[in-house]
Amino acid sequence: MPIVAQSASLFTYFSQSNLAGKFIILALAVFSVCAWAVMIGKYWELKKLRLLNLGFEHSLHRQTSVLNPPASFKSPRHVPYAALYLDAVDAYHRIQAKSGESDEQLRAARVEHVENALQRALANKTLSYESSMVFLATIVSGAPFFGLLGTVWGVMDAFGSMGLQSSATLQNLAPGVSGALLTTVAGLCVAIPSVFGYNFLLSRTKVLVTELENFASALADVIELESR
Repeated sequence: MPIVAQSASLFTYFSQSNLAGKFIILALAVFSVCAWAVMIGKYWELKKLRLLNLGFEHSLHRQTSVLNPPASFKSPRHVPYAALYLDAVDAYHRIQAKSGESDEQLRAARVEHVENALQRALANKTLSYESSMVFLATIVSGAPFFGLLGTVWGVMDAFGSMGLQSSATLQNLAPGVSGALLTTVAGLCVAIPSVFGYNFLLSRTKVLVTELENFASALADVIELESR
Protein backbone atom coordinates (compact mmCIF):
# COMPACT_ATOMS: atom_id res chain seq x y z
CA MET A 1 0.00 0.00 0.00
CA PRO A 2 2.73 2.59 0.79
CA ILE A 3 4.30 2.00 -2.64
CA VAL A 4 0.95 2.41 -4.38
CA ALA A 5 0.29 5.57 -2.41
CA GLN A 6 3.73 6.94 -3.24
CA SER A 7 3.18 6.22 -6.94
CA ALA A 8 -0.16 7.98 -6.80
CA SER A 9 1.53 10.96 -5.14
CA LEU A 10 4.17 11.10 -7.88
CA PHE A 11 1.49 11.17 -10.56
CA THR A 12 -0.27 13.90 -8.59
CA TYR A 13 2.93 15.93 -8.38
CA PHE A 14 3.47 15.44 -12.10
CA SER A 15 -0.01 16.73 -12.88
CA GLN A 16 0.68 19.76 -10.67
CA SER A 17 3.87 20.62 -12.60
CA ASN A 18 3.78 23.39 -15.14
CA LEU A 19 4.28 22.71 -18.85
CA ALA A 20 8.05 23.21 -18.67
CA GLY A 21 8.31 20.84 -15.70
CA LYS A 22 6.36 18.12 -17.48
CA PHE A 23 8.54 18.47 -20.55
CA ILE A 24 11.72 18.25 -18.45
CA ILE A 25 10.48 15.17 -16.59
CA LEU A 26 9.61 13.41 -19.86
CA ALA A 27 13.01 14.40 -21.31
CA LEU A 28 14.74 13.01 -18.22
CA ALA A 29 12.80 9.76 -18.63
CA VAL A 30 14.16 9.49 -22.18
CA PHE A 31 17.68 10.25 -20.92
CA SER A 32 17.32 7.52 -18.30
CA VAL A 33 16.35 4.93 -20.91
CA CYS A 34 19.27 6.00 -23.10
CA ALA A 35 21.70 5.87 -20.17
CA TRP A 36 20.64 2.36 -19.17
CA ALA A 37 20.85 1.21 -22.79
CA VAL A 38 24.38 2.62 -23.10
CA MET A 39 25.53 1.12 -19.78
CA ILE A 40 24.18 -2.36 -20.50
CA GLY A 41 25.36 -2.34 -24.12
CA LYS A 42 28.84 -1.05 -23.20
CA TYR A 43 29.23 -3.65 -20.46
CA TRP A 44 28.50 -6.55 -22.81
CA GLU A 45 30.65 -4.99 -25.54
CA LEU A 46 33.69 -4.72 -23.26
CA LYS A 47 33.14 -8.22 -21.92
CA LYS A 48 32.93 -9.66 -25.43
CA LEU A 49 36.02 -7.79 -26.63
CA ARG A 50 38.06 -9.06 -23.68
CA LEU A 51 37.07 -12.66 -24.38
CA LEU A 52 37.92 -12.25 -28.06
CA ASN A 53 41.28 -10.70 -27.17
CA LEU A 54 42.17 -13.53 -24.81
CA GLY A 55 41.18 -16.13 -27.44
CA PHE A 56 43.31 -14.48 -30.12
CA GLU A 57 46.30 -14.10 -27.79
CA HIS A 58 46.09 -17.76 -26.86
CA SER A 59 45.93 -18.71 -30.55
CA LEU A 60 48.88 -16.45 -31.39
CA HIS A 61 51.04 -18.01 -28.69
CA ARG A 62 50.63 -21.39 -30.34
CA GLN A 63 52.20 -20.15 -33.59
CA THR A 64 55.88 -20.85 -34.23
CA SER A 65 56.29 -17.64 -36.22
CA VAL A 66 54.57 -14.30 -35.66
CA LEU A 67 55.81 -12.66 -38.85
CA ASN A 68 54.99 -15.61 -41.11
CA PRO A 69 52.02 -17.50 -39.65
CA PRO A 70 50.38 -20.39 -41.51
CA ALA A 71 47.53 -19.69 -43.92
CA SER A 72 45.10 -21.36 -41.52
CA PHE A 73 45.79 -18.74 -38.83
CA LYS A 74 42.80 -16.40 -38.56
CA SER A 75 43.11 -12.73 -37.64
CA PRO A 76 39.67 -11.09 -37.71
CA ARG A 77 39.97 -7.31 -37.61
CA HIS A 78 36.99 -6.87 -35.28
CA VAL A 79 39.18 -8.33 -32.53
CA PRO A 80 41.36 -5.47 -31.16
CA TYR A 81 44.43 -7.68 -30.59
CA ALA A 82 44.11 -9.06 -34.11
CA ALA A 83 43.84 -5.57 -35.59
CA LEU A 84 47.05 -4.54 -33.83
CA TYR A 85 48.76 -7.71 -34.99
CA LEU A 86 47.77 -7.25 -38.64
CA ASP A 87 48.88 -3.61 -38.65
CA ALA A 88 52.22 -4.55 -37.13
CA VAL A 89 52.91 -7.39 -39.57
CA ASP A 90 51.83 -5.30 -42.56
CA ALA A 91 54.10 -2.47 -41.42
CA TYR A 92 57.02 -4.89 -41.04
CA HIS A 93 56.71 -6.36 -44.52
CA ARG A 94 56.04 -2.99 -46.13
CA ILE A 95 59.64 -1.87 -45.63
CA GLN A 96 61.85 -3.32 -48.35
CA ALA A 97 65.64 -3.38 -48.51
CA LYS A 98 67.30 -0.45 -50.26
CA SER A 99 70.48 -0.61 -52.27
CA GLY A 100 73.52 -0.31 -50.05
CA GLU A 101 71.48 -0.82 -46.87
CA SER A 102 72.78 -3.36 -44.39
CA ASP A 103 70.64 -6.03 -42.76
CA GLU A 104 70.95 -4.25 -39.41
CA GLN A 105 69.68 -0.99 -40.90
CA LEU A 106 66.79 -2.78 -42.56
CA ARG A 107 65.87 -4.50 -39.32
CA ALA A 108 65.99 -1.23 -37.36
CA ALA A 109 63.80 0.50 -39.97
CA ARG A 110 61.28 -2.31 -39.87
CA VAL A 111 61.12 -2.36 -36.06
CA GLU A 112 60.63 1.41 -35.96
CA HIS A 113 57.88 1.15 -38.58
CA VAL A 114 56.18 -1.58 -36.55
CA GLU A 115 56.27 0.53 -33.37
CA ASN A 116 54.74 3.52 -35.17
CA ALA A 117 52.00 1.34 -36.64
CA LEU A 118 51.25 -0.11 -33.22
CA GLN A 119 51.00 3.36 -31.69
CA ARG A 120 48.48 4.45 -34.33
CA ALA A 121 46.45 1.26 -34.00
CA LEU A 122 46.55 1.54 -30.21
CA ALA A 123 45.20 5.10 -30.33
CA ASN A 124 42.36 4.07 -32.65
CA LYS A 125 41.37 1.11 -30.50
CA THR A 126 41.49 3.23 -27.35
CA LEU A 127 39.00 5.61 -28.94
CA SER A 128 36.84 2.62 -29.84
CA TYR A 129 36.92 1.37 -26.25
CA GLU A 130 35.90 4.80 -24.97
CA SER A 131 33.04 5.29 -27.44
CA SER A 132 29.67 6.19 -25.86
CA MET A 133 31.38 7.17 -22.61
CA VAL A 134 31.15 10.89 -23.48
CA PHE A 135 27.40 10.56 -23.95
CA LEU A 136 27.06 8.83 -20.58
CA ALA A 137 29.24 11.46 -18.88
CA THR A 138 27.02 14.18 -20.37
CA ILE A 139 23.94 12.58 -18.82
CA VAL A 140 25.71 12.21 -15.46
CA SER A 141 26.66 15.87 -15.32
CA GLY A 142 23.66 17.35 -17.09
CA ALA A 143 20.69 15.51 -15.56
CA PRO A 144 20.84 17.17 -12.10
CA PHE A 145 21.13 20.65 -13.64
CA PHE A 146 18.29 19.88 -16.01
CA GLY A 147 16.15 18.83 -13.05
CA LEU A 148 17.20 21.92 -11.10
CA LEU A 149 16.15 24.10 -14.02
CA GLY A 150 12.68 22.57 -13.86
CA THR A 151 12.49 23.17 -10.12
CA VAL A 152 13.56 26.81 -10.32
CA TRP A 153 11.20 27.41 -13.21
CA GLY A 154 8.32 25.72 -11.39
CA VAL A 155 8.90 27.61 -8.12
CA MET A 156 9.16 30.89 -10.04
CA ASP A 157 5.90 30.08 -11.81
CA ALA A 158 4.18 29.14 -8.52
CA PHE A 159 5.20 32.34 -6.75
CA GLY A 160 4.29 34.38 -9.81
CA SER A 161 0.79 32.88 -9.76
CA MET A 162 0.47 33.60 -6.03
CA GLY A 163 1.31 37.23 -6.63
CA LEU A 164 -1.73 37.59 -8.86
CA GLN A 165 -4.10 36.32 -6.16
CA SER A 166 -5.65 38.51 -3.50
CA SER A 167 -4.79 36.10 -0.65
CA ALA A 168 -1.74 33.85 -0.54
CA THR A 169 -1.99 30.64 1.46
CA LEU A 170 0.25 27.62 1.86
CA GLN A 171 -2.47 25.39 0.42
CA ASN A 172 -2.39 27.38 -2.80
CA LEU A 173 1.39 27.45 -3.01
CA ALA A 174 2.20 23.84 -2.04
CA PRO A 175 0.92 22.03 -5.20
CA GLY A 176 3.01 24.15 -7.54
CA VAL A 177 6.14 23.79 -5.37
CA SER A 178 5.64 20.01 -5.05
CA GLY A 179 5.36 19.66 -8.81
CA ALA A 180 8.46 21.81 -9.26
CA LEU A 181 10.54 19.74 -6.83
CA LEU A 182 9.64 16.57 -8.72
CA THR A 183 11.96 17.62 -11.55
CA THR A 184 14.95 17.66 -9.19
CA VAL A 185 14.01 14.21 -7.93
CA ALA A 186 13.77 12.99 -11.53
CA GLY A 187 17.17 14.48 -12.37
CA LEU A 188 18.81 12.75 -9.41
CA CYS A 189 17.11 9.45 -10.25
CA VAL A 190 18.72 9.65 -13.69
CA ALA A 191 22.14 10.87 -12.53
CA ILE A 192 22.77 8.59 -9.52
CA PRO A 193 22.60 5.21 -11.36
CA SER A 194 24.41 6.75 -14.32
CA VAL A 195 27.36 7.94 -12.25
CA PHE A 196 27.84 4.49 -10.71
CA GLY A 197 27.58 2.87 -14.13
CA TYR A 198 29.95 5.42 -15.66
CA ASN A 199 32.62 4.89 -12.99
CA PHE A 200 32.36 1.10 -13.31
CA LEU A 201 32.60 1.19 -17.10
CA LEU A 202 35.45 3.70 -16.96
CA SER A 203 37.44 1.39 -14.69
CA ARG A 204 36.77 -1.56 -17.01
CA THR A 205 37.83 0.51 -20.01
CA LYS A 206 41.08 1.51 -18.31
CA VAL A 207 41.84 -2.15 -17.59
CA LEU A 208 41.23 -3.13 -21.22
CA VAL A 209 43.32 -0.22 -22.52
CA THR A 210 46.18 -1.25 -20.22
CA GLU A 211 45.93 -4.84 -21.46
CA LEU A 212 45.94 -3.53 -25.03
CA GLU A 213 49.08 -1.49 -24.36
CA ASN A 214 50.79 -4.49 -22.77
CA PHE A 215 49.91 -6.67 -25.76
CA ALA A 216 51.25 -4.06 -28.19
CA SER A 217 54.50 -3.79 -26.23
CA ALA A 218 54.92 -7.57 -26.04
CA LEU A 219 54.12 -7.93 -29.75
CA ALA A 220 56.76 -5.34 -30.66
CA ASP A 221 59.32 -7.24 -28.58
CA VAL A 222 58.47 -10.55 -30.22
CA ILE A 223 58.70 -9.06 -33.72
CA GLU A 224 62.03 -7.47 -32.89
CA LEU A 225 63.44 -10.75 -31.57
CA GLU A 226 62.10 -12.76 -34.51
CA SER A 227 63.54 -10.32 -37.06
CA ARG A 228 67.09 -10.94 -35.87
